[in-house]
Amino acid sequence: MSLFDHVMVPKNGSLTIEDATGGTPISMVVPYDEGDFAHGDMQAGYMDAEFMKSRGVHFSVVEVGENEIELTFNAHATDFADATEKALPDMAMKTGAFAAGVSVFGANRPWGVKLTYKQEQTNYGAGADSTLVFSKVRPIYAFSEAGTGKFSFKFRVYNPSSTITRT
Repeated sequence: MSLFDHVMVPKNGSLTIEDATGGTPISMVVPYDEGDFAHGDMQAGYMDAEFMKSRGVHFSVVEVGENEIELTFNAHATDFADATEKALPDMAMKTGAFAAGVSVFGANRPWGVKLTYKQEQTNYGAGADSTLVFSKVRPIYAFSEAGTGKFSFKFRVYNPSSTITRT
């Protein structure tokens, strides 16, 4: 099978965020995002490597710990909170419609969600869409009113070697 030749573009991407509620998770497709989703550096095994030197010359490379991977995106701000509708800040803060949510880290654990990035490709002849699934992330958000109000989101990926799926 040859590689698909239709380039990924923002208009064909979408972000879905959900909690770990059994049966029917609390879920939202991110509204009004700017199409700027990005993930930080990744490397084989999701492990940071250190190059060892002796007298300035490399003699070994060793894996020293898991990558600290961060996800980011921006969205146009509409609401800070809502008791029943799913507002982005409520997703990050576990309030409003997400107040009863179950963390992906487990019940009564720090708040975390699952984030899925999907790039629509079947409409252009591919056999399947491309996805990145980050099944355990910790959400963080910020707001700026400059220009038009915007939310900025960062997500810290937990245990990337067992919680990231690429298809």
